[in-house]
Amino acid sequence: MTPIAHRIYIAVLTSIVVGVFFGLSYKGYSYYGLPEEERFYHPDHNDFKPSGVYGHGLGIVGTLLILIGVFGYRAKKKYRALAKLGRLKYWLEFHIFLCTLGPIMVLFHTAFKIGGLVSVSFWSMVAVVASGVIGRFIYIQIPRTIDGRELSLHEITGMKANLEEILKNQYSLSDVRFQNIAQVLSYQTPAQGTNMVGTWMGRYLQDRKAISAVSAVLQQSNLSATDTTSIIHLLKRELTINRRIAWLQTMRKLFKYWHVAHLPFAIIMLVIMVIHVAVTLVFGYRWIF
Repeated sequence: MTPIAHRIYIAVLTSIVVGVFFGLSYKGYSYYGLPEEERFYHPDHNDFKPSGVYGHGLGIVGTLLILIGVFGYRAKKKYRALAKLGRLKYWLEFHIFLCTLGPIMVLFHTAFKIGGLVSVSFWSMVAVVASGVIGRFIYIQIPRTIDGRELSLHEITGMKANLEEILKNQYSLSDVRFQNIAQVLSYQTPAQGTNMVGTWMGRYLQDRKAISAVSAVLQQSNLSATDTTSIIHLLKRELTINRRIAWLQTMRKLFKYWHVAHLPFAIIMLVIMVIHVAVTLVFGYRWIF
């Protein structure tokens, strides 16, 4: 998949999630916006209630999407027979898509009335989605090959370009301009203290300020707009690599701890979901079958 095709792919998945959320909100706004004791009198109550044709259907479809997303991705990671069916990176993105869209449908299935044993499954689902967002952030901070394998520190360091040689030879940047750029980029990296989020954000904001300062330096030179854009892109790549090298060990540890937190919530959600479905069948709710 080319970079442009991949961006289109992500845009389509994101659009579907956003479109479904707002579509369901718009369709059921008059019902979901009522107090629970007044919903009985709504003309569409028999359809929108959790056991209704519409509400029940959302629960079934949402549950299937979650199960396909969870077990499909685990199967891809576990079975070699699926190795040739696309890259793990794309499966992960589709896993995130299904496990975001499914919970949205389940939320509307509940008609925003959550209680009893099902509430444990629901809040576990919320925890799984929230931790999934955090896990995705940590995941992308660890450089990987195109097939999803983690790069070693040596491999990451090898990705760094020789800025001095490129700027002086390829773009004919003068020594004065190069020294100005080098001075801007030679800021002190914040120490990794206990507040990791604050420290990471501080490093990121410093990188952004450095890029802005370099852009100002380049605008004073005789470079074309195309060359200036290319240099800025190169510097952004170098700063991103530097940031990831600085945080590599920390992110790897966080990713291991994340698995410890993410998996139990997913298991609790799935177990109670199975119980909920079994109880529903015992009480005779068959949807349209």
